[in-house]
Amino acid sequence: MCEACPIIDWAEELPTIRSFTARRVGADMNDFIVWYDRYEPEQKPLVGGKNSSLGEMMRAGLPVPPGFALTTDAYGMIWRDKELVDSVNELLRGLDHDDFAHNLDVSFKIRHLIEGEPVPDDVVDALGTAYEALCTHCGVDELPVAVRSSATAEDLPDASFAGQQDTFLWVRGLPSVIENTRRCWSSLFTDRAIAYRHQMGYLHTAIAMSVAVQKMVDPISSGVAFTLNPTNGDRSQVAIDASWGLGEAVVSGEVTPDNFLVDKVLREVVKREISTKLVEYRLTDHGIVEKLPIDEERQTQASVTDEDLVAIAMLARRSEKHYGCPQDVEWALDRHLPSGENVIMLQSRPETVWSQKETTPVSKSAYDPMASIVSTLVSPLHKKNDNHKKGENQQTTSENQ
Repeated sequence: MCEACPIIDWAEELPTIRSFTARRVGADMNDFIVWYDRYEPEQKPLVGGKNSSLGEMMRAGLPVPPGFALTTDAYGMIWRDKELVDSVNELLRGLDHDDFAHNLDVSFKIRHLIEGEPVPDDVVDALGTAYEALCTHCGVDELPVAVRSSATAEDLPDASFAGQQDTFLWVRGLPSVIENTRRCWSSLFTDRAIAYRHQMGYLHTAIAMSVAVQKMVDPISSGVAFTLNPTNGDRSQVAIDASWGLGEAVVSGEVTPDNFLVDKVLREVVKREISTKLVEYRLTDHGIVEKLPIDEERQTQASVTDEDLVAIAMLARRSEKHYGCPQDVEWALDRHLPSGENVIMLQSRPETVWSQKETTPVSKSAYDPMASIVSTLVSPLHKKNDNHKKGENQQTTSENQ
């Protein structure tokens, strides 16, 4: 039996959360909604790692799909129901962490309880008003959105909770947004998340859930960009992987992406490897994502143009300069935006391999003035705090849009 796991009284926690909101954000802020284009760094505890990253990217002037965060205050509201608290506590107290099947069963029951909990009217009103405003902003009724988990656990320095919570894509209409918000909340209690918190010694109340609601991107192609060469750590280059459509085909291993290297200073493509791509995942006229064969002509074509590659590289470079360390960037080419303006950034996080290694100083006797100039041009000019250097908010998520 697990004596350390039960949830403590959430009702006692809420006044602290509410007073934090009033103190740090201000009385004029909606307690439940933070728009990405109005995000302030002090709101980070209310919106979790993923949302704070998206808000910070917008603050840096990077092209991010519009959207908003439903704050942890909304999640806290459901725990005002004493019956829910007692039921969840009872399940957790009886949990045997050495019994995998029992862990899975308890997770299922807790998630079922949370997903069956009515969303408080104030939260529904805030979510409905924000979703309607997002639809109006984008000029689309029942705008397709991604509903993504953004847990405060992503900020903890001594643990990695990445990939433990859920994301739901191509969600349309307020009822579906509300339903999938509950599913994001309940994903704090996946069997994996419960077991990991127990292993790491975290109380379940140490972690709260914010939810991201963000316009979906319908991509011509998508991929990742590293602001260094991942094969040798060369920071004068941006390495870009790309494939047609959404990223599922690459993540599943069905397609090998095209690979490119772009010189940061010359802004030229210096290396290209084009793979044969037989399938792509994309949105069909029926409004669903399907795996479709790629026509023969496009199978051996580059999935991005040189103009696109330079634009992606320069945006990744801007992200690197903003954060002060090499970045791992997710991007997409939105088919509904004009060419030349359709590179969209989906996420940016610190690169975690080469950026952690010590660089070897150049011997004075081997001084190369041109190398020094290039080094100055490609090195980040402004350093952020040490948290970025240590890889704050590192996530190895497989979420794709």
